[in-house]
Amino acid sequence: MPELPEVETVRTGLSRSWVGKRIDGVDLRREGLRFPFPEDLEKRLIGRTITAIRRRAKYLLIDLDNDDILLSHLGMSGKWTLDASDCEGKHDHVVIYLDDGTMSVYNDPRRFGVMDIYSGTSHKLLDHLGPEPLEEWTATDLYEKLQRRKSPIKICILDQKVVVGVGNIYACEALNRSKISPTRLSNTIKLKECEKLVNEIKIILSEAIQVGGSSLRDFAGVDGTLGYFIHQFKVYDKEGAECECGGIIERLVQGGRSTFWCSSCQK
Repeated sequence: MPELPEVETVRTGLSRSWVGKRIDGVDLRREGLRFPFPEDLEKRLIGRTITAIRRRAKYLLIDLDNDDILLSHLGMSGKWTLDASDCEGKHDHVVIYLDDGTMSVYNDPRRFGVMDIYSGTSHKLLDHLGPEPLEEWTATDLYEKLQRRKSPIKICILDQKVVVGVGNIYACEALNRSKISPTRLSNTIKLKECEKLVNEIKIILSEAIQVGGSSLRDFAGVDGTLGYFIHQFKVYDKEGAECECGGIIERLVQGGRSTFWCSSCQK
């Protein structure tokens, strides 16, 4: 699933192409994705100008000139393609036609994506979300959340109520850089360790955004460019390889997801 850096990469690409343009046509190829499309989705989009594109957690929020907001989540395999010349693919589910003659296609083989439209400041998919890691999120914020939790720290930082958008890849990498075992109970993590972990999460996410995220399986930017942070992985998907400390990288399953870590340096 695309994580925060990948969604931010998509947001940047869409912003450059979409903002300031009017939506002249919408082609919905099916009744919905993970959830049905709103019945009035086409009507509310056609004729509207895109004024901005924001990101909240792993959601794209596309602002329209009448204060409606188009919400898009890429799910497991969704992607937007810019300036498409062909929209006849089996998994091309949504096509948006813009007033400059270009069209953009939403493709999603697994159909776990979400598309909705709303107005106002509240949406059921957003209201429960925790703080953005690259904004005013501090070690104290994390420490206070962890005091009430007995689950492993890796599970906690994947919880979107604790902090949004980190995801499995970047959780593994941040814990390794922080020298914290992913199996440590959250309420045993000290404030000093939270300071290190929060700092490493911010650094890793920023580094990943700079190189277009991580391309695993389906992800690519809106222009088809692959993300190159995969070449900077220290532990993720490196089971059996040697850690920088000289130990051996191991794999375990937590919450149904693979965790990669080094028991020699992560305590």
